[in-house]
Amino acid sequence: MITAQQMRAARALAGIDQKTLAERAGVSLPTIQRMEASEGVVRGVVDTLVKVIRALDEAGVELIGANQASAVGGRGVRLKAPDEGMTG
Repeated sequence: MITAQQMRAARALAGIDQKTLAERAGVSLPTIQRMEASEGVVRGVVDTLVKVIRALDEAGVELIGANQASAVGGRGVRLKAPDEGMTG
């Protein structure tokens, strides 16, 4: 599972724009735009999601799920749980 926020952040970390991600994943630009504009978990054809995740992985980005450890010690970004250190 990947959220729209993760997808945008992953693309930013890789330093690529939506068009480049679409080309690398072999999907259309409107598909990437729709995925990134969605709320929460990205929904779509499983094959398309796999292609996008693979393209991000090949660009050097490791996607980390909630409560999941990173496989390697590289740099990364992770959101805190909603109740951790967030004040209003």
